[in-house]
Amino acid sequence: MGQGSSGLRRLVREVAKFGAVGGAGVLVNLGVFNLVRQATDLQVVRASVIATVVAIVFNYVGFRYFTYRDRDKSRRTREMSLFLLFSVIGLVIENGLLYTATYGFGWDSSLQSNIFKFLGIGIATLFRFWSYRTWVFRALPVREEPVAGGGATAAGERLRQRVP
Repeated sequence: MGQGSSGLRRLVREVAKFGAVGGAGVLVNLGVFNLVRQATDLQVVRASVIATVVAIVFNYVGFRYFTYRDRDKSRRTREMSLFLLFSVIGLVIENGLLYTATYGFGWDSSLQSNIFKFLGIGIATLFRFWSYRTWVFRALPVREEPVAGGGATAAGERLRQRVP
């Protein structure tokens, strides 16, 4: 099984951490959305955009310092710029679905808004997972360790396989 199963375990661990941060982000998103809708007279999509922005900030902190804490941190400005770019695309996906349901089909009860908000979050999450792990929180390159005598040892090989 070797390196293939190790890679699968890393992916499963990454998905679990992404899911933990994302799940908390969904709760923040839906909580802020419903709070803004109850406390203000803002239209449904505007309230949703505010909630999504709050969740984006929450998620960045969670992803950077929990899910992807072992990833390259050398280009933070680039990382944040790409994170914001892909987050805005996710915001458009998420709120585009809510907008279509609300203004295209007239489904604007509180329950319907929450259902379409949740579906939008789900679809946008698939995009975000792919884009964040591919472009934003890039894995550090595998470091080759010099070995005396020029040959690779079994211990050195195992060390290289563990570097994310």
